[in-house]
Amino acid sequence: MFYDQNLAIRYPKGPFAMWSVYSFTGASILASIVFSLLLFLSIDDDPLMQFLFGGLAIIFELGKFFAWYEVGERHARRNYSGMIFALGFYAVLAAISIGGSVGGINSATNKAQSHVALHQSKVNAFDMQIAAIDKQIELNNVAAEKYIQMERIATGVVRIQNENKRLREEQQKLAVQRDSLPLAEQGSVVGLIDSLASFLHTSPHTAQLGLVVFLSILLDFFAAFFVGLIGEENRFRHQYRHMKPITIDSFTSGEMKEPEMLSHFTPTINSEFDGTAFNEPNKTPYERVIEALSTQEVMCSKRAVIKQLKLKPDEVDVIFTQLFNEGIVSKKANNHFQWHGL
Repeated sequence: MFYDQNLAIRYPKGPFAMWSVYSFTGASILASIVFSLLLFLSIDDDPLMQFLFGGLAIIFELGKFFAWYEVGERHARRNYSGMIFALGFYAVLAAISIGGSVGGINSATNKAQSHVALHQSKVNAFDMQIAAIDKQIELNNVAAEKYIQMERIATGVVRIQNENKRLREEQQKLAVQRDSLPLAEQGSVVGLIDSLASFLHTSPHTAQLGLVVFLSILLDFFAAFFVGLIGEENRFRHQYRHMKPITIDSFTSGEMKEPEMLSHFTPTINSEFDGTAFNEPNKTPYERVIEALSTQEVMCSKRAVIKQLKLKPDEVDVIFTQLFNEGIVSKKANNHFQWHGL
């Protein structure tokens, strides 16, 4: 019979929760890789260079998340120097990844805004032609006044009036063509950028830059959170399967049973372990602890001794200090005690 003080405080996550975690992690990592590829592939048009830069982007992304996973592993092992090194390596790769994501998202938003800019340029071209016709009509009217002053109405003014009539017809045709242009479909991202620019009282370019930086950092932290969650869950599952924690009250002769009432407990002389044997009033706490640890019925830990022998924590601290000074027990690297015997 053993006593395990590292009792599980929860059960491992179920299949649905783990599939959800893996799905979110894979989707976020894939999105981060795609956005980085958009930037790295635009560096050079040579297929060989695009292949090399694309592979570099994928290596950076996967290496970044593995470095973050290693941060959690080294922290769990209390290897703080190794954790700081892995954290610095992750910070460098994360900076490169965030920069690539910023460039990729910015390129995607610029492409969405290019359609709106193209439509606006067509409208501006029609407006310029209509304005030029208006200016030509004004010049013709000035010339008509000159002809009137010269009393050449029949020859000059009639010709100018016909010219103005033709120009107005052309102007109407241009206006109809301008108004018949298909409306540019404003995407949700472009609408969001315009709304942010109006709310922050800034230019759309500044609002776009702030939005892509925020989305890139959020995407990176989102993926890092789920990668750390997977690492923590794997460590917990490993501990849960190997520790198999049980309590003394529910363990008897290798079989699990329901805990019994104290009124149903009948001490027997031939029992393998009698809890009252260590609680005799004629023994000192030190002697009771020595006897309990010598029979190996109580694990060599302060918590187990306190619970089983009903001693005060201060008394147990003094007793274990004395046992340590006498060389009866020693401390492991994880600060747990190990019994060596008398």
